[in-house]
Amino acid sequence: MAFVQDARHDVAREGDALGVAAEERMRDRRRLVAEVEHFSPTCEQEEKDQALFLQWLERRGCPDISTRANDVAHLTASAWVVDADRTHVLMAYHRIYDTWAWLGGHADGDFDLARVALREVGEESGLAHARLAAPSPVSLETLCVNGHVKRGVYVCSHLHLNLTYLIEADPAEPIRPKPDENKAVRWFEKDEVLANVAEPWMERWVYPKLLRLM
Repeated sequence: MAFVQDARHDVAREGDALGVAAEERMRDRRRLVAEVEHFSPTCEQEEKDQALFLQWLERRGCPDISTRANDVAHLTASAWVVDADRTHVLMAYHRIYDTWAWLGGHADGDFDLARVALREVGEESGLAHARLAAPSPVSLETLCVNGHVKRGVYVCSHLHLNLTYLIEADPAEPIRPKPDENKAVRWFEKDEVLANVAEPWMERWVYPKLLRLM
């Protein structure tokens, strides 16, 4: 009888933990909706992409956009990593896009995109002490990703619903690449950035507005 009671208590505790996790996730989702709603577009691109972003956040009856289970559109976070003097930017040479690019990645179930951006900086560069330089996103975009092969599996073309955060780090801190995603990471002087990227859309619409933050 005691064994049955203990098992019931264990199930109840697991249920309580799952309930708390679900509530926290819903709070994070509501905060993300508010963050996107209150974002102030700086150009027509951000204005149009903000409307599309909100449409996807409000959409029901489709796979969760915080995970890659939604193979049409899902959440990502990017990091514009700068030094304290705002003279240098940390970039990674991305294997799929075959170019130097900002750091960032998929939400993978996490609606707290600032946390995602910081996590991705650590994973992709090895930086352990990067920090948010601003609490709110500094850029918003929907990014078109062409179909590609990743880890031997074909990934269909899709959209990244992306928020970008300004993150500060110390160039003296050791960095290293993440071999399955990037070939190298290095600091660029801000005037070098546009000459080293090979994505025309990013070069026209995204990196110039981020460089203006420096």
